[in-house]
Amino acid sequence: MLGKTAGGVFWMLRYMERTENTARMIDAGLRISLTRSSAAESEWTSILTAMGLLSAYLEKHETVEGGKVVNFLLRDKSNPSSVMSAVEAARTNARLVRTALTREVWEAVNECWMDLRDLLARPVREQSLPDILQVIRQRSAYVRGSLHGTMVRNDVYDFARIGTFFERADNAARVLDVKYYILLPSIMHVGSASDNVQWETILRATSSARAYQTLHEGEYDPRMIARFLILDKRLPRSLAFCYRKISDNLDYIAKDYGDRMPCHGMVEKICHRFETMTIDKIFEYGLHEFVTEFLSESQALGRQIEIDYRFYE
Repeated sequence: MLGKTAGGVFWMLRYMERTENTARMIDAGLRISLTRSSAAESEWTSILTAMGLLSAYLEKHETVEGGKVVNFLLRDKSNPSSVMSAVEAARTNARLVRTALTREVWEAVNECWMDLRDLLARPVREQSLPDILQVIRQRSAYVRGSLHGTMVRNDVYDFARIGTFFERADNAARVLDVKYYILLPSIMHVGSASDNVQWETILRATSSARAYQTLHEGEYDPRMIARFLILDKRLPRSLAFCYRKISDNLDYIAKDYGDRMPCHGMVEKICHRFETMTIDKIFEYGLHEFVTEFLSESQALGRQIEIDYRFYE
């Protein structure tokens, strides 16, 4: 497979995953702003920080306000991570690799773009926001469903899956870091009402609230939630789960091509850490330090995959 095709598929699914992650982050912020108006500004600020967009937002707006943040994250084309920018980038990549996709996958991406182009043509009002967020989540799910249901399990499929889990793990790690370390840097806060609200927000932002409640009967314990989002191999959004899938799909590619690349050793190192770490060791080491180190290694892995499989050649 041509490197450009591999890169196009990888980034197509990364951008589609990003649209859904952004929708879930906005939904979490909306819930806080509606139930705890006094915390609304700090909540929207933390969301922008988690997404690495606070500086970009403040270049355009003097104050952090819910309506402005929502439109910046959903439809501002000057923001390369907005939902509209991401879905347009996903469609561009899908067109680039059109011959490598099934008709169903292409149509799912294209229909997502058409629907959101119409929905986000005008500034989003608060009363219509829940319905728009639901459409974004549904359309992203349609793309994943068509991918799983119609694509041959070959290198194209493997790069698509790597892109999905790469973006998902990156988002979960950033949410964990910002929500716990920046908002609650002191161990004195653990177990407080404020702490519980933040942990619940983390679960909602990572689409893990129902899964956690099912397995832990709704008890918001910091170590249990952190372990769930980092180490639990049953949760499809945990860091350990995502990186095991990235490793598996890179292994499939290595077998197909008959060659192992430097990126394979890098992903094995990350997976080994998840296999040998406990949540007590992570808290002892420092949650922020652990997540920061993970994000650095993850970014390096992403660059190495691009180099090894010549995404831009």
